[in-house]
Amino acid sequence: MDGTLLNSILATERVWTRWALKHGLDVATFLPTMHGRRGIDTITQLGLPGVDPAAEVKEVEQGEMEDVDGVVPIAGAIAFLSALPADRWGIVTSAPAALARRRLAAAGIPLPKVIVTAEDVTKGKPAPDGYRLGAARLGFDPADCLVFEDVPAGILAGEGAGAHVAVITATHHHPIETGHPKLENYEGVASVVDGDGRLRLIRTAG
Repeated sequence: MDGTLLNSILATERVWTRWALKHGLDVATFLPTMHGRRGIDTITQLGLPGVDPAAEVKEVEQGEMEDVDGVVPIAGAIAFLSALPADRWGIVTSAPAALARRRLAAAGIPLPKVIVTAEDVTKGKPAPDGYRLGAARLGFDPADCLVFEDVPAGILAGEGAGAHVAVITATHHHPIETGHPKLENYEGVASVVDGDGRLRLIRTAG
């Protein structure tokens, strides 16, 4: 969701910067480590003395719920999703359910029938659990699914699930080294259903 369908970087980094400063962390070093991962995993991995990750993540999530200023869709995402068969796509996000819905609404992105959030798995990205669950809820084998990702943790999760992966680069400040296909955004990309029922992406421009 974040970085692949919508851009929430400004809001996310405002909230996490305040949290990092409160705990004496180096913001420039810390911020790149938290994108694409569950908040509870980010905070737990830091191992800060005297810090209760469950309590801290609630504080961060509340801040993120309150700050959706500047949350916008990735170019072409709304038209691309609206043209997909409703039973053939879903969202797997590291965000909690309430925040996912809040950001999707802020960006004007339609809510899919299938959405897997932070509460649905015990192991977040880069573990493949979320994508395996998303595929199961859609009724497909992960090997027949295409995962859109933007960060290393998500790419590893898609790979681990055995899915195909495409990397969205719209929010990248630095290139990611990957052998997967890359798309800047969804402009000039469309979907077609082949005679055998398979969904295929095609470029309509560029």
